[in-house]
Amino acid sequence: MPYVTPEQIERAKQMDLLTYLQYYEPHELVRFSGNVYTTRTHDSLKISNGKWCWWSRGIGGRSALDYLIKVRGMSFPEAVIQIDGQVAVVPPVSSKVEKTTEPKRLLLPDKNENNDRVIAYLMGRGIHRDLIDYCIKTKRLYESRNYHNAVFIGFDKEGVPRYGTLRGTSARRFLGEVNGSDKHFSFSIPAQNKSSKLHLFESAIDLLSYCTLELQSGKDWEQENHLSLAGIYKPKQNIEESTPPAALMQFLKDHPHIKDIALHLDNDTAGRLAAKTIETILPAPYTVSDEPPIRGKDYNDYLKTILGIQKLNSVVR
Repeated sequence: MPYVTPEQIERAKQMDLLTYLQYYEPHELVRFSGNVYTTRTHDSLKISNGKWCWWSRGIGGRSALDYLIKVRGMSFPEAVIQIDGQVAVVPPVSSKVEKTTEPKRLLLPDKNENNDRVIAYLMGRGIHRDLIDYCIKTKRLYESRNYHNAVFIGFDKEGVPRYGTLRGTSARRFLGEVNGSDKHFSFSIPAQNKSSKLHLFESAIDLLSYCTLELQSGKDWEQENHLSLAGIYKPKQNIEESTPPAALMQFLKDHPHIKDIALHLDNDTAGRLAAKTIETILPAPYTVSDEPPIRGKDYNDYLKTILGIQKLNSVVR
């Protein structure tokens, strides 16, 4: 076994993981969001605020030394020599000095002079007019000028539009995403007051369908949080190595009072796998419940079944 001096150990202990990866293994470092990073090999390992945590294994630490031992499986002397050898080659710069990146520029389509086609389309899918009017009033929804698509907007916590998803309103159904969209800020309707409950959906249509069902049953749909994901969530083949959806993690970060999460994902294979994965990998202290629609593929199917509306044509992406 190699011998390491107390001086080598002390130098190794000073190296945090972010600095180590930035300067000595930059190919392994991946930005997750803001000042949160992950690694290319283990995307459930998150690095933030001078600490790191490998969520799928339930272990963490502060230093690069901890990482090399707990994650890479090196012995203590091997890890010390690995870090000390790198330090001798290139003196590291403090990880506190980070290059800032400009947020993506969201290129929203021009607005139409009215929202008539979008209103007719959504009401045709069973969405209650009160919900449509609320979304238009709060600038979460409008009709595009050229193609008359429904444009659903997602905002950051400062109220700046950061995400847009498109839904065609013509006979041939269309789904798309606005150029420059940031998937961390998908379409949502936060609670009017602080609520510990979050309802999660695959699409904006499903979210509004669920709220319509709540409204029709006499419940106040504005008292709890509702979030749609930016598309279908696809976990890794090994569930434990998956990362929770970016939109979900960003919403929880911006709303730290949330503790309970109800999953209203689709009743197909992809939806069931996504729900199982989120239940498995979402860290404490969240309580997660799986609540798919009672009938139909998704909540809009369920709503249309209750209202007696025929199934619409297939969607073109």
